[in-house]
Amino acid sequence: MTFQIGLILAVMVIAYTIAKAARLTVEISMFLAALAGGLLGAVWSTPAIGQLARHLVEGSSTYLDVILVFTTATIFMAIVNESGGVNYVVRATIRLFHDKRVIALLVLMVIVLIPGALTGAGSISLLVVGAPVAMALKLLGIGERRVAAILFIIAGLSAAAPPVNIWAMILCAGTAIPYVGFEFPLGLPVLVCGVFTMLVLGLKKERSIGLDEALREMPAGPAGMTWWRVLIPFLVFFGSVAAYRIWPFGIPVLGLPLQFTISALAAWLVSPKKIRILSLSLETVNRLLPLIATVVVVGMLQQIMTATGVRGLLSYAVISIPLVFLVLSLIIVIPVSEAVLTYGAAAVLGIPLIWYLDSLGFHATVAIAGLTFLWPLGDGLPPTALIGRLSVMVSEYKGSYWDFLKTTWLPWLFITAVGVLMVWFSAKLAFLVRWSM
Repeated sequence: MTFQIGLILAVMVIAYTIAKAARLTVEISMFLAALAGGLLGAVWSTPAIGQLARHLVEGSSTYLDVILVFTTATIFMAIVNESGGVNYVVRATIRLFHDKRVIALLVLMVIVLIPGALTGAGSISLLVVGAPVAMALKLLGIGERRVAAILFIIAGLSAAAPPVNIWAMILCAGTAIPYVGFEFPLGLPVLVCGVFTMLVLGLKKERSIGLDEALREMPAGPAGMTWWRVLIPFLVFFGSVAAYRIWPFGIPVLGLPLQFTISALAAWLVSPKKIRILSLSLETVNRLLPLIATVVVVGMLQQIMTATGVRGLLSYAVISIPLVFLVLSLIIVIPVSEAVLTYGAAAVLGIPLIWYLDSLGFHATVAIAGLTFLWPLGDGLPPTALIGRLSVMVSEYKGSYWDFLKTTWLPWLFITAVGVLMVWFSAKLAFLVRWSM
């Protein structure tokens, strides 16, 4: 039986490799790998050929809740951006803190963190706020290569930040662990790593630019935009999150998709300019289709791996590796798996890994949080390099991609150390989960 499962796994790997060699997308490559594994598994009725289509369709809806969360969150951020709120805040940051460099850097860090934290995708941070923040960083005297490096690291951290962390959601769904208690295990390390990155890469001024010149370069917000118009949608969102925790028996749990929808309507109502909300929503969903496709195909792949026994074989392989070597190997394996499989890596490698660590007494929630700091680093590595390529694009960096990537080495090592230490000392850090409840 082990030989049969190993053969199915080998065929899935070969199918994926051939598809990538043919320059097909990651999503199509993973689908073909799942299909090839399912067809070969049907030879031994695991699954039966008549059940293959059912497994694929059933798997496609595994992460429907995740899709609803980041879709509604991205529409919310798109409305905030379209209203002129992003340009208004970035310009105000330069005007108020141009001569207070550290404060300006930290405010810009928070601006980049928010869209990714709310949507679960660092790419959304770059698409929504990347260009104005890149311009602001340049106007603070930071070179294009360092600007690209800052955007890559902070956008990656934004994807790991609460309340929406897609890697953690996939792991929780696959291991039957509730997606609760992640606020402090994710939020505190994100802030520590973010501050470290901004100070290491952004503190040094490479050229001087006066405030008047900087403001001339920055796009202005629309007439009528105020701080209250920017803040009200976020107050609605965080207020709805806090309300059912403060009054658990008086207010129902609305769920993130509905909370983001209500906040999006609030942003639309307070916008100083007219927004065609339906066309903007359609355009936003079209931009999200690659990410939606990835999550759908990850569910299919996970379902086929379960039905064929490949998931069990990988779980057995994980528990056969010496623990110290396993944890140290995460430094390389996790980022590389993200570069190859994107979010699929969480389902293929992360789920059996969390099962194993949980069985040894590691705290599953903190261990999941630690792992999710390593996956975003892989978004700078080929062949996908999604966040890396977007960082280069929005910063208008024209140099070597590898020179840009080498610039990130110190924050990269720091984040890696934080992630691995969180996994290793997860039981001692369990108080972070209690603080979040």
